Amino acid sequence: MKSSPRIHIFRVFLPALVLISIGLSGCRTPGKHRRQTDARVERIIEQKQAEALGHSEAFTINRPWESMRRELTFTQDLPYAGPESLGVAHLERIKHWPRDDYAKLPEDAESSGSTLPEGAEDILRLTLTDVLRVSAANSREYQTRKETVYNSALDLDVERDRYESTFSGIFKGTLEHDRTGSGTPTGVLTRGLGESTLGITKRFLNGIVFASSVGLNVAKSLSPTHTNSKSIFGDASVTIPLMRGWGRHVAGEPLTQAERDAIYAILEFERFKRTFAVSVASEYLAVLRQIDQVINAEENYRGLIASARRARRLADAGLLSEVQVDQAKQNELSSRNGWISARERLDRSTDAFKSTIGLPTDARIELDRDDLISLADSVRDVIALPEADDDEVVPPADAPVILREPTLEGAGRYEISSEHAVVLAIENRLDLRIAQDRVRDAQRALVVAADALRAEVTLMGTADVGEHRSKSDGAMEDSDDPTFDEGVYGGMLTIDLPLERTREQSAYRKAWITLEQRVREVQELEDRIKLEVRNKLRDLLEARETLQIQGQATKLADRRVRSSTLFLEAGRVQIRDLLEAQESLLGAQNALTTAMVSYRVAELELQRDLGLLSVNSDGLWKEFKPEEHDDE
Repeated sequence: MKSSPRIHIFRVFLPALVLISIGLSGCRTPGKHRRQTDARVERIIEQKQAEALGHSEAFTINRPWESMRRELTFTQDLPYAGPESLGVAHLERIKHWPRDDYAKLPEDAESSGSTLPEGAEDILRLTLTDVLRVSAANSREYQTRKETVYNSALDLDVERDRYESTFSGIFKGTLEHDRTGSGTPTGVLTRGLGESTLGITKRFLNGIVFASSVGLNVAKSLSPTHTNSKSIFGDASVTIPLMRGWGRHVAGEPLTQAERDAIYAILEFERFKRTFAVSVASEYLAVLRQIDQVINAEENYRGLIASARRARRLADAGLLSEVQVDQAKQNELSSRNGWISARERLDRSTDAFKSTIGLPTDARIELDRDDLISLADSVRDVIALPEADDDEVVPPADAPVILREPTLEGAGRYEISSEHAVVLAIENRLDLRIAQDRVRDAQRALVVAADALRAEVTLMGTADVGEHRSKSDGAMEDSDDPTFDEGVYGGMLTIDLPLERTREQSAYRKAWITLEQRVREVQELEDRIKLEVRNKLRDLLEARETLQIQGQATKLADRRVRSSTLFLEAGRVQIRDLLEAQESLLGAQNALTTAMVSYRVAELELQRDLGLLSVNSDGLWKEFKPEEHDDE
């Protein structure tokens, strides 16, 4: 029988494909596989960012070898435990390490110079903007959250691959050398068998599965006759669910859920970025507040030293008693203790802050106090109140006291109405959006669970053409080409009646319970969001009132210190009056700084809770403009 040209193509193509596959597998290093995976996952993340957020931004989990932690360790000559402290790139390669340049240090890594700003070998100076960038690049928690997004994209990539056309190529070769003489009176018989198979499997979202393969058998005898035989074979099968498991809403649910999980991971990371940025800024401002408190404690200490000296001189002149001198000296010692305690609290807070942003706790850094000055300038209008009128008539002491209710006088830009704030939060909170979408997930899961209660009816079809050769066929001199009219075809219908569905019934009932739980979670989160927003507005109002009160209190305390100093020199007050005035000034100054920081943090937290504080890939935020979201 004469073979067709197509059969000759298969005979040449299949062995060649096997050799090409072997060659490709030898040149595709683990590093290339990783880079291919990165490329696919980056496309998925970009796609899901656009779908979830309406825009995409740079996203990578690859850590640069020149991390600030590593740079500071070398630049500031900090002690470290081992190569693990410097990063993956510095680990010693163990035996059988894969061929991958993922963490390969540049050849000039040690001589290329520091990427830190000038002077960082002594002290690294950071502004709030610097801190936000540093924390996004070096924080361990930030990196872990990014890897969570990446892992969800990897899971989606695997799930998508299940519905791609899957190719397989297999080559099998055997060799037999028979020297026993059995079956062959004279000579030596050696037989070989080779088989090459190329297959394809396709899974469809509606539940249909199609599989097909084509192969080539070669059986050859290496005896003196050198006889051989060849055959080409092929087979195909299709499985079609007719009831249970049919339809995209059931068979494609794993892919649908993987798509949703990738979006959730991106939304959760976006929510984390906002929360993390506010947390870092809050801790940064808290450290600046403590720096200011140290300065206030130092000035207070200096002032009390001067007061003690003044008391000594006045006592020597016979104008003060020794009791008042001792009181001044005692307050001086107490202020020294407060100054030292303030310095130690600052050092502890600074070390904890360095750990938060991913830097070594013994790194030498300095935070920019100008940010606190800028903060004071930004709240100046909030602090300022109309000066009291000197001609104002003071009511009699026994007149009814009418308390002044807090008003919006001097209110900041973010003190909007609670009704409008709640609406903005419901419209923009990403965690609420995730919770609502998880209700849809539970609904789909309920549909799948209900489908599992149905009868399973499956239609299968198979086709098998051609013939496989064995080693015993090596003596055959003929070859066999497949003919479709001589193939073996079959079909089968299987029916699994729903007579026993206890497990499925339980799963169905649990699906209803899960749906109820997801709905309650939305309700609970909605109420919590309303509570958070309303409380943050209350915090903002309280912080503003405190800011205004402490602004006035500081002015009064400062005036009281200056007046007490003059009156003490004139002998009109005792040293106790000056000491109390100085103590009140210190408390008012610290309270004013705390109020400024609290007000600013309350503004940021409100924007975070409204879902309107955007943070880019560098960790820098963009605050929302209330005038663009005015209540209609």
